[in-house]
Amino acid sequence: NKIYNEYKSYLRVCDRMARRYDSRTTTFSPEGRLYQVEYAMEAVGHAATCLGILAKDGVVLAVERRNIINSLLDESFGSEKIYRLGQDSACSVAGITSDANVLTSQLRLIAQRYEFRYQESIPVEQLVRSVCDLKQRYTQTGGLRPFGVSLLYMGWDARYGFQLYQSDPSGNYGGWKAACIGHNHSSAVSLLKQEYKEEGVTLKEALHLAVKVLSKTLDINKLTAEKIEIVTLTRKNDRTVIKVLSGDETNKLIAEYEVEAKKLEDEKKATSSSKS
Repeated sequence: NKIYNEYKSYLRVCDRMARRYDSRTTTFSPEGRLYQVEYAMEAVGHAATCLGILAKDGVVLAVERRNIINSLLDESFGSEKIYRLGQDSACSVAGITSDANVLTSQLRLIAQRYEFRYQESIPVEQLVRSVCDLKQRYTQTGGLRPFGVSLLYMGWDARYGFQLYQSDPSGNYGGWKAACIGHNHSSAVSLLKQEYKEEGVTLKEALHLAVKVLSKTLDINKLTAEKIEIVTLTRKNDRTVIKVLSGDETNKLIAEYEVEAKKLEDEKKATSSSKS
């Protein structure tokens, strides 16, 4: 009984210590962790899935739509998860939407100030780094909390061409050939590692790959245009074109994937039956 009481007392002490270390973003735990930043990343992990794929001739962003059950939602107001930042850039978000609105407004302001001053679009990485400096500052300033949102950025500039970046609540960012944030992102990244070609993919192949990954990772029975939204960034006549695919175009991609998947399944069945 004495040992049990001592153990309960020890647990109470540990609980108080844990609450002390995760109550502020500026306090490290003895293990060197910032719990509030980790909690922000956990919030992103429960958000709708966002997928980005870099192609030779463009960039694809595909996002899960979770507000389809609300028939009163005014879709003409704008996309739920995809934001245009400037002439040559856009982003998708996973996490707390109100936090995302603050960051995207800041991104647009940075892009417009640069364009006003230099009469050209801001380089994509410079835009990403500017907002990531802000996100990092919110992890070490007293009285503030980290932004509970991760972003996927797609863009084009004259120096590096088409680019895809990802940033997280800590302020870290990196360039990627393919990336995923939000719910089931680990499964999506594993599938992308298997399917993405080392020599790169075309925009059409990237679109088919995005549909394939979402169909296998989203927690839905059947993929439809009402449940996902796809945006492409390409160059045409020396201008950047950011296009949101219509429902018919998305359904066409899904139908093509289903035909291909059925064909592969039939081939596997034929191979297994011939071996037996």
